Amino acid sequence: MGEMKTNPNDASSTVKSKGKKTKRVYITPKTAPYYFLAPSMLLLVIFTLYPVISSFILSFQSMKGSDKYFIGMANYVRLFKDPVLYKSLSNTFQLLIVQVPIMLSIAIVIAVALNSASLRYKGFFRTVYFLPAITALVAASLVFMIMLDENYGLANYALSLIGVEPISWLSHPFWSKVSIITVMTWRWTGYNMVIFLAGLQTISPDLYEASDIDGAGPIKQFFYITLPQLKPVFIFTVVMSTIGTLQLFDEVYILTGGGPNNVTMTITLYLYETGFKYFDFGYASAIAYVLVVIIAVISWIQMKLVGDSD
Repeated sequence: MGEMKTNPNDASSTVKSKGKKTKRVYITPKTAPYYFLAPSMLLLVIFTLYPVISSFILSFQSMKGSDKYFIGMANYVRLFKDPVLYKSLSNTFQLLIVQVPIMLSIAIVIAVALNSASLRYKGFFRTVYFLPAITALVAASLVFMIMLDENYGLANYALSLIGVEPISWLSHPFWSKVSIITVMTWRWTGYNMVIFLAGLQTISPDLYEASDIDGAGPIKQFFYITLPQLKPVFIFTVVMSTIGTLQLFDEVYILTGGGPNNVTMTITLYLYETGFKYFDFGYASAIAYVLVVIIAVISWIQMKLVGDSD
């Protein structure tokens, strides 16, 4: 049997075996963390860094069968001549401009209400509002698709009870966008509500007590104390909601498929169809990197506009 001796001066070990040379395994306090980090770093390189680099190279290539050949900036030049790309960008920004303000406004109002000291069963209400955020998105979208069915959906049945004609929720150019905005708002309002609620609980009660003494009512307290104190939280929610909307895919893919006539086609859905429906992976990669640039620029602008000016 071999015997192991440990050098007390460092964490390296010496292994001795009969008929074998001595082998030293160097694991010191300085190198030990790297051994623990190595598996995670390896996975990061394989599943994140390599795909990013590979897709960037692919954006300068075209595929013919399984063969790839270099075409330079042709895919990026093609972007400026693609009417469907402009349409998908327009649709995405329309959803962004309308849905994000509505969602965040509802979220802050609910957060303020749930932060009230007089409200009972706070835990129950917080859970109810947050549940959509952890609901399986595909399952939720399928439920909404059934509810919004033009002929047998619950929405049109409810409208028929008050004498309103059925609405083509998923096939009308206007109402299809309303349906997508509704599903997005239903899903993510509770998520942002929790973030606002966490921010509200960091505001000192002394500010409200002082304003009560000065005669300020709830509305003035909301606009002059609550909103200014929540500025960092607003920056975070606006930026994250913007990024999420620019990456909108699941709801559109399930509910409308980008129709009718591309009026609900988003940039990510167009990217998906380009790559996995038409197998034009080079052009799809170029779209992906244009989307990355758009997200980065918009996020930077938002940070500058709503960030601290001092």
